Amino acid sequence: QVQLVESGGGLVQAGGSLRLSCAGSGRTFSSDAMGWVRQAPGKEREFVAAVSRTGSIQYYADSVKGRFTISRDNAKNTVYLQMNSLTPEDTAVYYCASGKTTATITRINGVDYWGKGTLVTVSS
Repeated sequence: QVQLVESGGGLVQAGGSLRLSCAGSGRTFSSDAMGWVRQAPGKEREFVAAVSRTGSIQYYADSVKGRFTISRDNAKNTVYLQMNSLTPEDTAVYYCASGKTTATITRINGVDYWGKGTLVTVSS
């Protein structure tokens, strides 16, 4: 059974930065594409970012492009999301996700495993 555990969420002022981490276990970490999906209050889950198995290819939602950076360290079984220039619209629960390809993560409904989420709150 794959386990994904997020950390790094919290309260930050608009314009600030946070780095989320997701530690994976229970499976060869480098076998899966990884990504982040978020859900704001009262809204559906939306794709944020995805990274390929080797980390060489990244995809981003238009809403975060240029502000967020996804990366992974397969030696540490960890994927990161560096979030800069945060706005109140980024307030959400951020979920770590794994899937067979980055495309399965961008589609959200193709995600194989989910973390429990970490809350990011951006104050204005």
